[in-house]
Amino acid sequence: METVGAKIMSIFSIRYWLKLSPKDWILRFISLALAVVLWYFVGGEDIVNKNIMVPVEMINMPRDLVISNQFKKAIEVSVSGPRSLVLDMGNRDISRQVDLSHAIPGTMVIENSNDSIAVPRGVKVLRIQPESVILSLDKLIQKQFSVNPVTSGVLAPDYILKEIRMEPSSISITGPQTTLAQFDVLRTKVIDIEGLRESTQIQVPLDLAPVIVGLIGETTVTADLDITVETVQRKISNCPVEVMKNGVLQRVSPSTVTITVALPKTLIRDKVDLNSLFSVTAAGEQKDKQMQVKVIPVKTLTDPVRILNIEPQVVTLIEEVVPPVPAEQTVQQESELPDTATEKKEE
Repeated sequence: METVGAKIMSIFSIRYWLKLSPKDWILRFISLALAVVLWYFVGGEDIVNKNIMVPVEMINMPRDLVISNQFKKAIEVSVSGPRSLVLDMGNRDISRQVDLSHAIPGTMVIENSNDSIAVPRGVKVLRIQPESVILSLDKLIQKQFSVNPVTSGVLAPDYILKEIRMEPSSISITGPQTTLAQFDVLRTKVIDIEGLRESTQIQVPLDLAPVIVGLIGETTVTADLDITVETVQRKISNCPVEVMKNGVLQRVSPSTVTITVALPKTLIRDKVDLNSLFSVTAAGEQKDKQMQVKVIPVKTLTDPVRILNIEPQVVTLIEEVVPPVPAEQTVQQESELPDTATEKKEE
């Protein structure tokens, strides 16, 4: 039997190489060269250990589920292998994939085993930290929240905040059911109204909990403040009704009306003559001579005035009738006239 040493010696003999055909010789040379290269880069390299960070990737997530907790987005993996392969792992698309195709709402514990990381051949996974990933899976819902303004301070004296209109008035948020169930409304940060005396529009951020910020980010809305002067009701009696017809002041019945008005407090405080604030007329003459009463505030008023009631609301136009002159009185009046012809003759 030929020994192994003899076979090796025959390879290095000239007679052995001469027996090979050119084709066999080339193929064997290439194989030898590849073996040498592989030995150099794999077997001949130093074996090193290294810790690398591998991202956690969720795949096949059901559309109606969402991860509601904070979990580690990357895990620490200790590997061992040839220096070139280990150093090149940072350039490879290596991740810890978690398949959630069969996930249901609740808590899910994902074990990080050594074979859960796809590393190149020749590299070995030694350890993974953390050993598991805990996920809280929740049902994904959409919920509508109204936006409520929050104010502080006091308006200027005699002014009231009639209304605050929010734009938008509500916001729709999509997120975990258990998270959104904790909230009923969204509130703004404090709006300072101290000393305001006129309507204004303000951009104000929402005062959101961190979990809501994580869903919709920092959000700003528009607050439209409707500010008006405070009013009081007053009755003004004996307001004369003035009706003009063809440039002539007409008589109506009744000749005066009582009006109920909402006046700014500033006018009451300044003791203004209330009768001087309005003019009363009537228009729209009907067949029965009735006319609708109209109250017109004077143009000098800067604050709003509202007419609440008029008593009565209708007046009747009274036409003056000239009585006919009797015939006897007409003859007498004519006889009393001087005879101008006779007077001239006497002269």
